[in-house]
Amino acid sequence: MNKRTLNQRILLVVILATGFAYGLGAQNVDSLFKVARDAAFERKDYATAIRLSKEVLRVSPGYTDVVTFLGRLYTWNKQPDSARQYFNEALRQQPDSENAFTGLADMEYWTGNYAPALIAADNGLKQYPRSETLLLRKAQVLYAQKEYAAAIPVLDTLLQVNKKNSEARRLAVQIQDHIARNAIGVKYDYIHFDQQFPDPWHLASIDYTRHTKAGAFTARVNYANRFATEGLQYELESYPRFSKTFYGYLNMGYSDNNVVFPKWKAGASLFANLPRAFEAELGVRYLYFNKDIFMYTLYAGKYYNSFLFGARTFLTPQTSSIAQTYSVMARYYFGGPNDYIGVLLGSGLSPDDVRSNVQLNSGYKMRNYNGEINARFSIQQLNIITGSFSLLNQEYLPGQKGNQLQFGLGYIRRF
Repeated sequence: MNKRTLNQRILLVVILATGFAYGLGAQNVDSLFKVARDAAFERKDYATAIRLSKEVLRVSPGYTDVVTFLGRLYTWNKQPDSARQYFNEALRQQPDSENAFTGLADMEYWTGNYAPALIAADNGLKQYPRSETLLLRKAQVLYAQKEYAAAIPVLDTLLQVNKKNSEARRLAVQIQDHIARNAIGVKYDYIHFDQQFPDPWHLASIDYTRHTKAGAFTARVNYANRFATEGLQYELESYPRFSKTFYGYLNMGYSDNNVVFPKWKAGASLFANLPRAFEAELGVRYLYFNKDIFMYTLYAGKYYNSFLFGARTFLTPQTSSIAQTYSVMARYYFGGPNDYIGVLLGSGLSPDDVRSNVQLNSGYKMRNYNGEINARFSIQQLNIITGSFSLLNQEYLPGQKGNQLQFGLGYIRRF
């Protein structure tokens, strides 16, 4: 038994002894309620928390916060009938209790009773139309009922109330995958060199994506005009879902021109959506020009309010060393999941960047530093515009450096 738990039990004994001798006064009632909350939140001891809360209600039966808390306790203890009884009693005592509406909606939702959960959320929203918790719960219930179109305006309202709500943004992405299962995208990039090459590079792509219950699947054709020659690359890509926590990334590509593209490319990653709005990735990439190149990647990201922060590395084993690529990024969401502006700073080349990964075929170990600004915004949810601008400073030969400027523009239509 730790010191904190011992002190709480001593306090409990003092409170109960005083209460039985003189009757529980308001101060002792509040102190006993605090002990009950500590038992629930710190030790997950719901049985003790229920007993103490009932002792408080024995003295103060109109203590609505405690009645609502008992509803929560019975919910966590998987006793929905008792939980429902206490939530309804709390609403009888205080018909405009936001906590009671929220607790009742949560309990019904977690037990799979979507119709009463929606009723509880709607009743609460009549009193508190801008309640983030109730709006999110209503959207989640509608999503569970596959009423995707009805959930969209609820999430729009929630993001107007708080554009920093990352849970709402994630749910909006999932809903979009259901209501618009298909997408066609086109993109063009122009790359100018001030030293390294006399002619600019031109890259373009067109892709088709299909969203299914198993994940998203994409077929893509890339075109490039660089090194005074043209070529095509064909790619297949997927993001299979394994659970609510884990999903994957698979990619394979082929080109008949290994001057402007790798002849073969492949990639595989495992992603995890972690608690406290963290995310992580562990993966491998493969390129083949006239020899095999394997690169291993690690990524960690964190959603914070309206921001996503991330850091990534690519590690490439070589004969006597490990080549290292690093990048950090930040993204600010100013609307829905497809409305953001981001920045990226890095050192080294990424095998995932079709604009520059062909330079990994160089026999010279190039040092470079790059920065990028990118943006994405939606028009009526189904039309998405993308744009980017980047600057890369590269040592392409010993003692010789040059800059390359990139401008990119893209359009995605979901249907």
